[in-house]
Amino acid sequence: MGKEIITQHISACPLNCWDACSFKVTVVDGKVSKVEGNKEHPVTEGKICGRGRMLAERTNHQERLTVPLKKVNESWEEITWEQALQEIAGKLDHAKELFGPTSVLHSHDYSNNGLLKNIDERFFRAFGGWTKVEGSLCWGAGIEAQVRDFGNSLAHAPEDILNSRHVVVWGRNVARTNMHLLGYLKKAKKKGIKLTVIDPYRNQTAEMADHFVSVRPGSDGFLAAGIIKAVLKSGREDYTFIKEATYGFETLKKELDSVSLEFIQRTTGVSIEEINRLAEIYTERPVTTYAGLGMQRYKNGGNTIRLIDALGAISGNIGIPGGGVNYGNLAAGQSFNTAELALRSKEAEIRTFTRMNQAEKILTATEPPVEVIVVSRSNPLTQLPNTNLAEKAFKKAGTVVVMDQYMTDTAEEADYVLPVTSVFEEEDIYYASMYHSYANYGPKLSEPPGQAKSDLWIWTQLAEKLGFGEYFNYSLSEWLSIGTESLRKKGWSVEKLKEQGFLKLPVKEIPWSSLKFQTPTGKYEFYSKRAESMKEEGAVQLLHPSEAGDTDKELAEKYPYLLLSLHPLRSNHSQHYLHINARDYNVIEVSSDIAENIDLKNDDNVRVWNERGEITGKVKIQPGLHSSTLNIDEGRGKRFGGSVNVLTPHGESDMGQGSILYDCRVSIEKA
Repeated sequence: MGKEIITQHISACPLNCWDACSFKVTVVDGKVSKVEGNKEHPVTEGKICGRGRMLAERTNHQERLTVPLKKVNESWEEITWEQALQEIAGKLDHAKELFGPTSVLHSHDYSNNGLLKNIDERFFRAFGGWTKVEGSLCWGAGIEAQVRDFGNSLAHAPEDILNSRHVVVWGRNVARTNMHLLGYLKKAKKKGIKLTVIDPYRNQTAEMADHFVSVRPGSDGFLAAGIIKAVLKSGREDYTFIKEATYGFETLKKELDSVSLEFIQRTTGVSIEEINRLAEIYTERPVTTYAGLGMQRYKNGGNTIRLIDALGAISGNIGIPGGGVNYGNLAAGQSFNTAELALRSKEAEIRTFTRMNQAEKILTATEPPVEVIVVSRSNPLTQLPNTNLAEKAFKKAGTVVVMDQYMTDTAEEADYVLPVTSVFEEEDIYYASMYHSYANYGPKLSEPPGQAKSDLWIWTQLAEKLGFGEYFNYSLSEWLSIGTESLRKKGWSVEKLKEQGFLKLPVKEIPWSSLKFQTPTGKYEFYSKRAESMKEEGAVQLLHPSEAGDTDKELAEKYPYLLLSLHPLRSNHSQHYLHINARDYNVIEVSSDIAENIDLKNDDNVRVWNERGEITGKVKIQPGLHSSTLNIDEGRGKRFGGSVNVLTPHGESDMGQGSILYDCRVSIEKA
C-alpha cells in the first residue's frame, strides 16, 4: 500500500456571505479532506465559520449528483451528457421558434460568488434573449436606497472601525452572519469604543453591546426619523455638511414634521428618552453604522434604509474616518469587467421578472408563456417567498432544467437535472460586494465525482449545440483575463492573485471623503433625482410596513403575531442542512409574551399559519425576541420540516428591487 499524498493549498469560500474568507485546504490523494482558515489573509485571519468548513463534506458527500438525470413517467433515469445537452438544446430552440427567446426564463441567484458565473448571461444574450430575473430576495431595496442617496453603495474598510467613537450595529447579527466584523467589534471595545445594537432580537451581538435597543419589526425607519428629529431639536446637526454637500434637505424636514415623537414611540416601542439618548450617540462623532439586511425586507424597506442614511448624513458621519453607513460594498464587484463576461454589449430581447414575483409572473404570462425554465445557483422552491405559489408555477412550465450538486426541492420538480462541480473542482476568482474589498483565488484542487461538470462547461456545450459556440471559444485563463481587464490596467494581476491567494482591489477605504457623490446633483440627495427620473417619489417617506404594521386592523386581529425568518446559524440558506444532521422539523422560536398568552412550553408541537400556508414544528421560547414576534429559520427543505416561505409574501418593496419576506403576520396554536 503506497504512502498517502498530502498537499495544502490556498483557496476561497464561494458562499454568498459578508466575509468572503480565504481558505487553507488539505487534499489527500486527490480528495479534499479538510477546510481551514488562511491565517495570512489580513481580514479573515484564519477564522472561518462552520458553513465554510462544511464545504469539504459538501464536496464529498455520498448524495452528490454525479450523472445527468431525466424524469420519465415521474421516475428518474440516468442519461448521457450528449443526450441531455441535445434534448435541452432542442427544448430551448423549439421554445424560441414558437414563442421567441423570452419564453425561456433563467431563474438564478447567488449561491456561488465566482467571477465566471457571470457567463450565464452571455449564453442568453447569444441565444437572442430571455426572461431575466432582477432585484434581490436579500438586499435589493437597501441597495437601491443607497444608490438614490449616495449614487452607489460603498463601505468603509473593516479596520476603519477603530477610528470610531461609537459603533451602531443596526439589524445585523454579526455573530451569526458577519463573523469578522465581530472580531473587529471586540478590538473596538478593547479600545474603549462604545457599541450600540438596535434589533428586534436580543441576539448574540446584542449580548456584547454597551447599549441595546429593542425595536418593533418593520419600524426601524420610524426610529431613525425619531433620532433625526431629536438631533435637529437639539441643534447638533452638521449644518455645514447639510448646506454644502446635500440636496433636498427641506423635503426631509417636511416629512419629519408630519409625525410626533410620541407617535414614533408608539410605533417603534422605543421610548422618547431612548430616542434622545441615541441622538446624543450619533452626534458624538465619529459614529459608524453597520446596517443589516432584514429591516429592508418589508414593504417600506427602501425608505427605512434611506432614513438611516439620512441620520448618518445630518449627524455629520459621512465621508469621515470612523464614520459611514455601511450596507453594501458594490465597489468590489464593480472592479471587475463583468459586463464583458456577460456580453452586455450584444443586444438581446429581454423580458424582466423580479425574483420576488417570478412565480406569479410564470402563472400569468401569456405573451409569451414561460415554456422553459433553467435554474442555476439557486433553489427557488425553498427560497422563494410564497412557496406553494412557486411550486404551482414551476409545475406549469413546459420544461424545467436544474443545475445543482444535490437533489434539492427544486430539482425534484425538474424534468432534467444536471450535476455541477463544487468550488474545489473548478477554478475561479471570488469576492463579495458586502464587507471587505479583497478578491480570493480558488484553484481546481480535485476531480469532480462521476460526470459532474462546471456551469461554464455546460453553457459552452449548449452554445455549441445551438450554433453560437464562437462566443464561448476561450480558455479558462482567457476568461479570467477578460474579467480582470480594467484591473490589469491599474497594475492588478491575476498572476499575483494566484501566487498569494488573495489580493486587495483598488477600492477607497473611506468612501465619499471628497464629499463628491455619484448622484445626478453630485451631492448627497435627501431628495432623489434618480427616483424623480424614474417617475417615482424623490423625497424620503415615512411608510408603514404592509402586514407587519397595524394599519390593517382586521388582518392584525386574524394573524396577531409578526414572523421573522432569519438566516440559519450553520447553513448558507438551504445548502448545508444535509451535512449538519439537521432535525426533520422546524424550531419555532416565540417571544415570552406569546408563550404566556397561549400557554406554550419548550418542545410543544405547534402549527403556524396564515392565508398562504402552514408549517408545524416544536417551540423554543426565546426571551430575546421583541414582543408578539416569532422566528423560524429559513432554508429548510421538505425533508427537514419544510420551508418557512410557505408563509411569507411574494410582494415587492417600496423601491421594487427587494423582497418583503419579513412583512408577514401569522397565527400559532398547539398542534
